[in-house]
Amino acid sequence: MSADAIDAAKRLAAARAADLVRSGMKLGLGTGSTARHFVDFVGEKVRSGMDLLCVPTSEATRAQAESLGIPLTNLDATPELDLTVDGADEFDPAFNLIKGGGGALLREKIVASASARLVIITDRSKQVERLGRFPLPIEVLPFGLGATRRQIERLASAAGCSGPIDLRRSPAGHVFVTDGGHYILDCAFGAIPDPARLAETLVSVPGVVETGLFIGMASAIIVADPAGVEILGRL
Repeated sequence: MSADAIDAAKRLAAARAADLVRSGMKLGLGTGSTARHFVDFVGEKVRSGMDLLCVPTSEATRAQAESLGIPLTNLDATPELDLTVDGADEFDPAFNLIKGGGGALLREKIVASASARLVIITDRSKQVERLGRFPLPIEVLPFGLGATRRQIERLASAAGCSGPIDLRRSPAGHVFVTDGGHYILDCAFGAIPDPARLAETLVSVPGVVETGLFIGMASAIIVADPAGVEILGRL
C-alpha cells in the first residue's frame, strides 16, 4: 500500500474503534500515528457533549488531547479504565504484539494493564505470522547500558534470538530519551520463536525496564486495508 493508503486504513480502523466509546467511559489513549487518529475521534465526541475521562500513554498524546479539550486524568486518581485503544508495530495470530516504535512502550503497557479491554487498531501491513520483522524495542536504564546490552544479547541468544542491537537515536543523531527518562534498544532479532519466553527472560535483566512484547493483552484487533475493516477477536 502507498503511504496515503496506509494512513487512510489507519484512520478507518480508528473510526471503527471510536464506535466502541460510550459516555461515562474511562479511556486509555494510545500513542503513535494510528492512535493519533483515534484521539482525534475522541475529541470530536467530547465536542459533541460526550462525558469521557482519559489517560494518555505519552506526553505527545497528552498534548494532542489537551489541544482537543479532552478531559484527562491519571492512574493514581483513576486506577481502573474501561477501554484502551492503541496501535501496534506488529501482531501475530495469537494476538501477541510488538509495540514501542513510538517510544512509549512502558506507559502503554501500564495503561493497558489497568484497562478492562485493550483494542488494537492497525493497518494490514502490521499483520505477521511470527513476530520479529519489526525490531523489538527494549526500554532500559541509562546506567550500566553496556552491561545491560551484553546480558540482553546473551539471554536472547539462549532463547533463539540474535541480531544487531542498536541504541535508538533521534533523526538529529541524539540519543532518544523516553518520557520516563530511559533509553531504548532496538533489537533486530528477526523471527522470534517464542515471544512469551523471550519477554519473561528479558525482563529478568537488571537494567531492563520493560520490553515491547505485549503478550496476551489484546482482546481484539481492528485491521483495515483498502478493502475495508476486519475485526479479529471480540470487541
